[in-house]
Amino acid sequence: MADNNIPKPVLRLIDAVVLVIGIVLGAGIFRTPSVVAANTPGRFWFLSVWVMGGLISFIGALCYSELSSAFPSAGGDYHFLKTAFGKGFSFLFVWARIAVIQTGSIALLAYIAGDYMSQLLSLGEYSASFYAIWVVVALTLINVLGIQFGTGLQKLLTALQFAGILIIIAVGFFVEPHTSLAVSQEPAPSSSLFPTLSLALIFVLLTFGGWNEAAYISSELKSGSKNMVFVLVVSILIITLVYVLINMAFLNVLGLREMAVSDAVGVDMMRVTLGKKGVVLIGTLVSLSALTSLNTTIFTGARSSYALGRDFSLFAPLGRWNGKRSAPVNALLLQGGIAALLIIFGAFTRSGFEAMVEFTAPVFWFFFLCTGISLIVLRITMPDVPRPFKVPLYPVTPVLFILFCAYLLYSSLSHTGKGALSGVALLIVGLLFYLIFKNNISAKERKGNDMGTPA
Repeated sequence: MADNNIPKPVLRLIDAVVLVIGIVLGAGIFRTPSVVAANTPGRFWFLSVWVMGGLISFIGALCYSELSSAFPSAGGDYHFLKTAFGKGFSFLFVWARIAVIQTGSIALLAYIAGDYMSQLLSLGEYSASFYAIWVVVALTLINVLGIQFGTGLQKLLTALQFAGILIIIAVGFFVEPHTSLAVSQEPAPSSSLFPTLSLALIFVLLTFGGWNEAAYISSELKSGSKNMVFVLVVSILIITLVYVLINMAFLNVLGLREMAVSDAVGVDMMRVTLGKKGVVLIGTLVSLSALTSLNTTIFTGARSSYALGRDFSLFAPLGRWNGKRSAPVNALLLQGGIAALLIIFGAFTRSGFEAMVEFTAPVFWFFFLCTGISLIVLRITMPDVPRPFKVPLYPVTPVLFILFCAYLLYSSLSHTGKGALSGVALLIVGLLFYLIFKNNISAKERKGNDMGTPA
């Protein structure tokens, strides 16, 4: 008899590709190019850093493709970490993900959407917060309605987003600027090339972030988890091409110097080419980009909470899968509630946006690093598990990925200071919680499927 409490393979390859592209192609591409431009000495290095970001993401995608094809699960990284390092470690991961990583990302994306919506129609002093909460509630409810509704909306949002991005690229290549920005002084170049390029790469990789969310839908592919390599590779190639083209458009209109001193390269580009109408267009596009990423983040984020509920009896309500709606309803509602609380906190603390970025980044890269290590651990401890896809050039490829993650962990810790301590404190609280309630939260052994993985 079919189990309605586990995810079903209902996603097509195009659905999965759209989900990955949707979560990566967010508002970051309209924020980070100015920082990258300020830390690169010329156009060649500026574009090369974006290509390098795509290459690093490609290497990571190969590692995730092996893990997802060999251990498909709605738990994604959580499942890999549990299998490699045990339930205690995976509990820490999902604790951090629910409390900060995923819910913090949802709150940040909602605020980006709210800020730009407020520019189009202000609702008063707390306009951005009102919009942000409304967006989180609306998209959470849409995903609660069921997976088909959620992916259908995602395809529509991504299509509209691509149309807008193509317009920006076309403007950048074919519309001559009718004015120029007032640039008083060119940023002084650094005496050392490597540190500045390293900083630029950090921001580029943050803009590429999110492709790993594909691991959470590996058990829901109609064609089987063996095709995760197709989903990840195709998605990253498309994303890299779009990023390079849109940055070439920015360069063509503004130039590297004006990009480096711009606070919003997209707005400045459209202002000097299409005027006020262009500013409205870019505001709408950034809002759309944030909504697209937000919808996918909500869609995939609740699946790690679902996996937690399947493994720990104390959180059992989160592990209930609604077969009729094909969604972890309780996990979605909890996730939306925490994100809404973060938004309310941000409404009264204007530095809340920056604070969440600071303590989220180090925690994220730490667990990303551990996921890379888990590939090698599982090759050693579980060599007989069928692997429909094996990462090429093993162990060189996963070691490269691990080294990149270690570097980004170090960089995020060195740049965030006190914010990083908040993330460390959160993990310590999670560890203490696990040690104190370990006997109470351990789930009973289940027969058959593990964390909702279809047999």
